[in-house]
Amino acid sequence: MDTKRIALVVDSCTDVPPEEIERYGIYVVPLQVNYEHESFLDKVTITSQQVYDRFAEEVPTTSTPTPAVAREVLERVVADGFDQAVIVNISSGLSATYDLMRSVSSAMPSLECHIVDTKNIGMGAGLVALAVARMLARGASFDEVRAASDGIVANTRVYFCVDTLEYLHKGGRIGNVTYAVGSLLDMRPVISCNEQGVYYTVTKAKGRRQSLKKAMAVAEQFAARFPRCFMTVVNGDAAEEAAVVREELGSTIDHAQAWYEGQISPVLVVHTGPGLIGIGVQGEGLAAPEAEGMLGSLLAKVRR
Repeated sequence: MDTKRIALVVDSCTDVPPEEIERYGIYVVPLQVNYEHESFLDKVTITSQQVYDRFAEEVPTTSTPTPAVAREVLERVVADGFDQAVIVNISSGLSATYDLMRSVSSAMPSLECHIVDTKNIGMGAGLVALAVARMLARGASFDEVRAASDGIVANTRVYFCVDTLEYLHKGGRIGNVTYAVGSLLDMRPVISCNEQGVYYTVTKAKGRRQSLKKAMAVAEQFAARFPRCFMTVVNGDAAEEAAVVREELGSTIDHAQAWYEGQISPVLVVHTGPGLIGIGVQGEGLAAPEAEGMLGSLLAKVRR
């Protein structure tokens, strides 16, 4: 199999740094940011900073890519000479994007597609895409990537802290009681995605700094289960804090093969607001079931 004929496609909330998109020739299907009177293509016609700048006047909504836009990207893949594609998407438990891409791709008989549900979001999903990109760059076949996908997903985590619960509440991601109690007591959750790919609270702490410390501790412990790992520290309008987190993690995690950094996508900005810090970890070299068992024990210790 000529590996150059296997394309890699991601949605825009599967955050992959722009330089890596260019390096691996990744195709991107943009989600939408919707204001009352106009809509924008995520990362194409609107930036994260522009969303922040308009928060005072309007908090937008978001939606999946339109079928027309998704099809246009896949038609471009075919036109560029590919007959197979690996499509990596954010969690089906958080977005209908996975189902949309599965539907659109199934209507294109000229393109054989494998759809990956990362059960993750943002750079957590992005780490999955980058693992696939590395496999393809090494000459892996379509079937080899398909066989490895579940293991890659199982060994990838993202942990994030938000500066306010307001935007998760507005987006329906947390309930009224959690929002009210958390805001009143300044309890900050460390959030991740569970096995079903939906948000859950890993642990919580009082105040911003303590929540960041707990997020770093959980990330360090997950990374320690593997002989090799890939790391990411991303932010939402919190670059200075992210730099501190990156430095602290770098002093304790010495087996990372690569570090990725950057801003989250405009669509994710809508749901988290300013001040997000996200830490992504992808382990290599340990079977997923064993990693899961060890992580469960470690999380129990962190929660105490």
